[in-house]
Amino acid sequence: MLEARQLRVGYGAAPAVWDVSLDVGEGDLVVVVGPNGAGKTTLINALAGVHPPVSGEINFQGKSLTRIPAYRYCETGIALVPEGRRLFTGMTVLENLELGAYRGAAKAKREASLQRVIARFPVLGERLAQPAGTLSGGQQQMLAIGRALMAQPRLLLLDEPSLGLAPAIVMEMFRIIREVNREGVAVLLVEQNVAMALDVARRAYVLEEGRIVAEGAPRELASQPHIQRAYLGH
Repeated sequence: MLEARQLRVGYGAAPAVWDVSLDVGEGDLVVVVGPNGAGKTTLINALAGVHPPVSGEINFQGKSLTRIPAYRYCETGIALVPEGRRLFTGMTVLENLELGAYRGAAKAKREASLQRVIARFPVLGERLAQPAGTLSGGQQQMLAIGRALMAQPRLLLLDEPSLGLAPAIVMEMFRIIREVNREGVAVLLVEQNVAMALDVARRAYVLEEGRIVAEGAPRELASQPHIQRAYLGH
């Protein structure tokens, strides 16, 4: 479904991601884990079209995305839940959700999508007229995911969805991610909470200093001494 090959991404003359290649299959749940400053957000922003790569190729469902403008990515069936949620805090919950359904195919099914999002996140249904900025951190993260789902994506990109949330809310977020994936949406998750990420993933990549240093089945990666020492506290 998604194929990235030899991606290099930088900020001016400063490189942030080097020669990264990864794959996300149809209906897959893939995670990219690594420490702060590893380049995870840079990578996912490149895959979402927000930060164009310096070199390399990105293909989605057999079509090249490498040189198309960012606003066309959503039309392909890719939706991003960015780090920090990036909500329009002065607008209502409903208005934020409706913004997710701006493309033609999604707009035609906006009401049905809205009902599905409310069914998944009942607390949002109770607060549709409330400004998004008045929600709790966990509720804002639900809203950010709901907004992305309003676009009816084939692939959902999630950047650090657990960041700054209480442990109980983190567990709920990962349960929601599993549910979304079980319903047929492929997921690529960038996450610092390595233990939780490896628990939900089918495949995983480890990114350190801008490079993929390990990849494979989560259980295999979790058994590697380096991963255990660096990320799992063993």
